[in-house]
Order: sequence, then structure tokens, then C-alpha cells
Amino acid sequence: MKQKILIAGAGGFIGGHLVKYFRDKGKYDIVCADIKPLEYWFQLFDNNKNFSLDLKDYENCLKVSKDIDYIFNMACNMGGMGFIENNKAECMMSVLINANLLRASIKNKVKKYLFSSSACVYNSQKQLKTFVPGLKETDAYPADPEDGYGWEKLFSERMCRHFYEDFGLETRVIRYHNVYGPMGTFDGGREKAPAALCRKIIEAVNKDKKKIDVWGDGKQTRSFLYIDDCIEGTLKVFNSKFYEVFNVGSEEQVSINQMIEMIEEIANQKFEKNYQLDKPKGVRGRCSDNSLIRSKLGWDNKTTLKEGLQKTYKWIDEQIKSGSNIDKFTKSH
Repeated sequence: MKQKILIAGAGGFIGGHLVKYFRDKGKYDIVCADIKPLEYWFQLFDNNKNFSLDLKDYENCLKVSKDIDYIFNMACNMGGMGFIENNKAECMMSVLINANLLRASIKNKVKKYLFSSSACVYNSQKQLKTFVPGLKETDAYPADPEDGYGWEKLFSERMCRHFYEDFGLETRVIRYHNVYGPMGTFDGGREKAPAALCRKIIEAVNKDKKKIDVWGDGKQTRSFLYIDDCIEGTLKVFNSKFYEVFNVGSEEQVSINQMIEMIEEIANQKFEKNYQLDKPKGVRGRCSDNSLIRSKLGWDNKTTLKEGLQKTYKWIDEQIKSGSNIDKFTKSH
């Protein structure tokens, strides 16, 4: 019999790519769940069982996890820094998804459960400068995460740990660092920096503008992980024997200004920057330290930021030019 996989948040960015990965393998029965209506799922495959429902509800979690072997919980209410900083309560409500999926996993005897956490759990005092040292998994404590979204993720990590200790549920936890790439949000308020900047430069090129808006002073730093590397790292952690938390990110730390220069090279144009200092900026500097996952699982990201941006820019450009399916990638739901 085929193994049965539930992907929660299957209508979103990482969830959609994960569904495609397992679908292409052809040896799994896949159940997909997301709160968005099906027409707004980023990737939708008819040969799966697709549920549009709210996983904050325990009964819905019981329904979609029945007879499931493995759960990948990618579901949460999130977006870029503009969304996170202005919707703290909504972000924290996602704790109900993880809590009720974990409860349903015990009830339905799920074999293994993966939770998608975030680099937003890290102590803010270690992220006050630009080009900070890479954040190790232990740097999440003492706890001082991103308000709202970061606290929800850190609490949910602890729930996974204690469900393993108290109930024997095999749990895996990943801290993603700024995942980007094709088939993701690029407008509407939930987009992250790589997609937002690609879209702004594409629009400037199309409208023959010489200036783009940049949130902050452009000196804040991050590392960004391409989606293909994200999926590979996710499967490495899921299939491992370790239940501890792992970073899945890139160690290529760049400033926003440096990333803009890369996108300008792709567009073969230069732009004046209108720095918007009143916009949400997040922490000053953040980067992944992949030492743990590299030493224990032999994983590291392969795609350079420039390579990933080229693919992302091309895809967003095609979406804007064609206008087809653009609503699902730009509207917030």
C-alpha cells in the first residue's frame, strides 16, 4: 500500500512545492489542506485529495489526518515583515493549527510529524547589527523572538518536543530562513524582500521609471534560501533520526542594497532608491549557521542568491506580462 501524506498549508508557497515533489515521486497518496479557497492555491493538483478548511478547528484536523502516516505542517498565517509586524494576534492564532494537528496525530496514530518553524524565533539581541554571525540553533534561548509570529513559532516548537517526550510522536522541526523562488507571493502585502524587489524593478522597467521604493535604509542584512534547496533540506531533516531543531537556510548574508544590485544586474538597469525609513524593517541583521545540519545530515544549500534571483525574476516577469493566474499570487487571503 502507498504511504499517506498530509500536507497542511498545501495551498501556500513551500507547501505547494512539497506537494509537487511527492506527486512527482508517484508512490504516495497525498492529502492537501489549506484555509484558502482552491482557486487561490499556488499549486493545485486534481489527483490529490484537496480540502479547503480551517485547521485551527480540531474536528477538521481529525478529518484530514485520518489514516495518515506522515504530516508536514506548513500551515500558518504569515507573510513578509510588513504583514508580520502589523498582524501579531493573527500570526499567533496559528498556534491552534499546530496544537490541534498534534492532538489529532496522537488520536489517529500518525507515525511522524514535521513542523515548519522560522528564523524569527531567534533572540533579537543577537540581531542588532548588520552582518551578524550566523545564528546557531542554540541562539533561540534565552527567548526573545520576533513579537507575535516568532513567539508562536517558538511555542509550537516546544509543543512538538513535548509531544515526542510525553506521547512518543516522532516530531521533526525546521527553522526556515527567508525562503524564496517561483510560485510564491510577489505583491499584495505578504510578499518577502526578494519577490518584492524583483517585482518593483520589473514594474519600473515596464513603466520606464528610474526610482524604486526600498523599505528601510537598505543596510539591513539577511540570508535567503532558494525553494529547491528548501525542499531538499526539509526531506533530509524529515527522514533523519534526529528530533532536535535544525536550521534550513543559507549562509550567504547580504544587505538589501546588495540584493538590489544583483537584481539590477539581472534587469541590466540601475535605479535611484527612495529609502522609506518609516516602513517595517525587522531585525538589523540575520543569517543562518548551517553547522549542525551540515555535520549531522550532510546538507547545505546549493543555489547562490544570484542564481535564485535570476529564476525568480524571470518567473515574476512572466506572471506580470501574461496576467494569467496573477490573483492567486498577489491577493492576500
